[in-house]
Amino acid sequence: MDPQIEELLGLEAVRARAHVVLKLAEEGRLNHFNYYPERMEDATDYVLKLIQRDFGPDKYHLIPPHGRWQHFEVGGVPRIATLLAEWDEEKCDTTEKTRRLIDLFFVSVLLDAGAGDFWKFNESQTGLTLNRSEGIAVAALHMFLNGDFAGKGSSVKHTANGDALRNINVDILSHGLQVDDGNPMIGVAARADILRKLGESLVNLKDIFGPSGRPGNLVDYLISKSNDSGKLDYKDLWNVLQRLLIPIWPSDRTHLNGQPIGDAWPLRALSQQAGSESNPYSNIQPFHKLTQWLAYSLMVPFSRLLSVSWSNTELGTGLPEYRNGGLLVDMGVLELKPESLQRGLSLSGGSLPSFGAGDDEIVEWRAMTVALLDVLHTKILARLDGVQLSLPQVLEAGSWKAGRELAAAKRPETKCSPILNFGDGTLF
Repeated sequence: MDPQIEELLGLEAVRARAHVVLKLAEEGRLNHFNYYPERMEDATDYVLKLIQRDFGPDKYHLIPPHGRWQHFEVGGVPRIATLLAEWDEEKCDTTEKTRRLIDLFFVSVLLDAGAGDFWKFNESQTGLTLNRSEGIAVAALHMFLNGDFAGKGSSVKHTANGDALRNINVDILSHGLQVDDGNPMIGVAARADILRKLGESLVNLKDIFGPSGRPGNLVDYLISKSNDSGKLDYKDLWNVLQRLLIPIWPSDRTHLNGQPIGDAWPLRALSQQAGSESNPYSNIQPFHKLTQWLAYSLMVPFSRLLSVSWSNTELGTGLPEYRNGGLLVDMGVLELKPESLQRGLSLSGGSLPSFGAGDDEIVEWRAMTVALLDVLHTKILARLDGVQLSLPQVLEAGSWKAGRELAAAKRPETKCSPILNFGDGTLF
């Protein structure tokens, strides 16, 4: 593989290039946003107050890392604990329980892009009506419990395998997600296509996922790669996920020399920097957001059930999605320039600007989100006086929650982001 393409598939380039964009912002050289660094203090205050409200003064150690696990507990319902207890009755050992959670988390996360402002999931067992990310999590859980990801011939319903996934269709997914004309969701067909392609990719990587293409076989693979039975390497997890997932993303994503590079996009601001003409790939800003969200989520079952720790987790970045990015816009740290705002309003035909997922405005916004989440993390640690929080903990208890709460306060009817995108169900 071309070393420069390999670099763009790695995590280091996500952060490094985003910070180049931040430097351009500090010099007033962005194309679509004005950057007001002094307003980061107010944003930090807002996020810190949320963290202190929910975990202060002595519960900071209870903040979970940003991941899928807690979405399954929405409404205070211990769905995962109930599931683990049920598996205990089946005499599942801890490793098999971890495999099953990896099966569940894989499909759940890959279904978890923006659902839109109107979709809801009604959980008959609890009477809860759920939406957005938590709603997708619980819907995916019930599909998992129903055996939708295991296939009709499987002797175990609570699992997933490549053959079943590559036979997922829009009807199966729509039924499981309760999607119909009165309950629309963005990108159902795209999500079904992603699961089918995931099934193909799982089956093609038998050295990792076994002859059945089971996601949970990742447990055995990573343990076999480890030189230390108590520690796994985040780089190993990342490399597996990129190898598995790069082939499954929509074909209209960025390609370089015929090689797909996933959630990585040309950015005009990067192409305008000095020396960029000497490197044909220097204008590409990678994010790999959904893969990072999956990686953060998959680490948790390993840690909680198998009591392993992870090295190199600091390579992970903040997630460039509409809650974290929305926080920065709603707090006035980032503000669309007049011409970009007018273009977005003309595209949306409404009161909020909207752009395509690969439009330069969205890519610039996402790059600034990655870099400013690092700035936010540093500022919060400085204010907490010795309390150590990882970036995934700040995402979970702080920035993501802040973006959601600001959206609800400022746009109570939809609770949507201040900037919209024409998503395809695989990105945001």
